[in-house]
Amino acid sequence: MQNKTLPGRFSMMIRSAIFGAVVPVFTTVWSVVCVLSWPLPLRLRHQVVMTWTRSVVWLLKVICCIDYKVEGWDDIPKDRNGIVMSKHQSSWETFYLPGLFDRTAIILKRELLWVPFFGWGMAVIDPIMINRTDKSSSMAQIINKGRKFLQQGRWILVFPEGTRIPTGHIGKYRMGGARLAADTGYPVLPVAHNAGLYWPRRQFIKRPGTVHVVFGPLIESKGRTAEEVLSLTKDWIEETMLRIDPDSYPDQTPKTFTREGT
Repeated sequence: MQNKTLPGRFSMMIRSAIFGAVVPVFTTVWSVVCVLSWPLPLRLRHQVVMTWTRSVVWLLKVICCIDYKVEGWDDIPKDRNGIVMSKHQSSWETFYLPGLFDRTAIILKRELLWVPFFGWGMAVIDPIMINRTDKSSSMAQIINKGRKFLQQGRWILVFPEGTRIPTGHIGKYRMGGARLAADTGYPVLPVAHNAGLYWPRRQFIKRPGTVHVVFGPLIESKGRTAEEVLSLTKDWIEETMLRIDPDSYPDQTPKTFTREGT
């Protein structure tokens, strides 16, 4: 009996291979441009780096047929900034989200800046680097630099689960972004998406489809503890995941993600 899925899978393999060949070359070249932009003001440096990230999202659409649709973007107040806290399933959102906000400061582990070319590009836009082996120092870095950046009008981007989580699972939400919100009084903007269906973690094959991105209502932090802010954020994200990706949750209950289980 002929396997009718083979041509489709073969096409995905070819497209993924082309993407895998094009993006490293493009990233290598553009990282040099990013480094050369270092003397420029932050706003211009951010635009240079975001040209790269937007190009990767565009290449995914053209080569791998991964498009996206957005819900809730028009409801975000344009006269405020805050902390973006997003579901983390894929590499896709790390390219898509930073370019949407004003001079986005990404909270990321410092080891990522040691990655050739990719890390150089990230360093140019002045992220908030953390050392996961020193939790007290990392939290102080998040609060001190985060407060400064927020007061400058910048948005902070954090993936509270800390690592990419397989579809249908829920990771351990970390306190950093919520504590920053509670300590500074700036709101949290929760984001849910199902990019893991199309660019799964640690998988070479990219599947064609449309990523559904949902921006939630701002979660106010004034008068709330960090624990309350984190609970509200987590509840909104995970409830929205059940709506936009119901097939990954057949019993309507996310599975707990553990590193040992991967």
